Amino acid sequence: MDFLKLAEKTIVVFGVANKKSVAWHIGKTLEEAGANVVYVVRSPERLETVKKLMGDREVHVCDVEFEDQIESVASAIAANHPVIDGLVHSIAFAAYDESGIKPFHETGKQQLLRTFDISCYSLIAISNAFKSAFADDASVITISISTTTMASENYGFMAPVKAALDSSLAFLAKSFSKFSNVRFNAVAPGLLKTSASAGIPGYVDAFLYAEQVIPRGKAVRTQEVADAACFLLSPRSSGINAQQLIIDAGMAINYFDNKIVGKVMQAD
Repeated sequence: MDFLKLAEKTIVVFGVANKKSVAWHIGKTLEEAGANVVYVVRSPERLETVKKLMGDREVHVCDVEFEDQIESVASAIAANHPVIDGLVHSIAFAAYDESGIKPFHETGKQQLLRTFDISCYSLIAISNAFKSAFADDASVITISISTTTMASENYGFMAPVKAALDSSLAFLAKSFSKFSNVRFNAVAPGLLKTSASAGIPGYVDAFLYAEQVIPRGKAVRTQEVADAACFLLSPRSSGINAQQLIIDAGMAINYFDNKIVGKVMQAD
């Protein structure tokens, strides 16, 4: 039974880096639902590292820092797939300098602009490049975070960039509504165990803390994010547009759990 109505739909997935990637989990889940998935990775070097993972799947290369590459990959994919039913933007990059994470007020201008370019503007540029190939009711999703107002020091200037990404959804949905019914949404997970997150200083401790705060005692799994993403990509979510679907397993409701508060007070 094709409950999600994704069978034979063509979905383009940007951002696979390895088998732990959110993009990879989404792509595999889409394939299981019968979709035709076209993958895009960052560089020829990345393509080489994921070659065994990808097998005989269709994979293209595009570094989203370069608009000519975005235009080229959109043209190449559209040539083989004239109708694109969905697109996944799973791209994030924080341009930390060699000295590591600094207090937010010391963020460098070029650091912030490059991070914004890759992690946020790329969604706008990719959507624009694919606009003529999108089905009238296509669904575009990006990967955000469960909150952009929690001032976690180790996440630094990435949170404001994600906030801009979230805001872009409303403006993309509005501007595309002038000529189509294309929808723009985000899945917004809590802390995940991915290769990218493992490189963030202090992330492991934050992840373990999250597992204590979450009511079920277990952090969000990447597959749970992928499942929600596939729902947003499907016609079953046709009434959802310009939204962030938070996937934190209830963490946001439980910061003041008696056991956690007690532990903190005893530690003091």
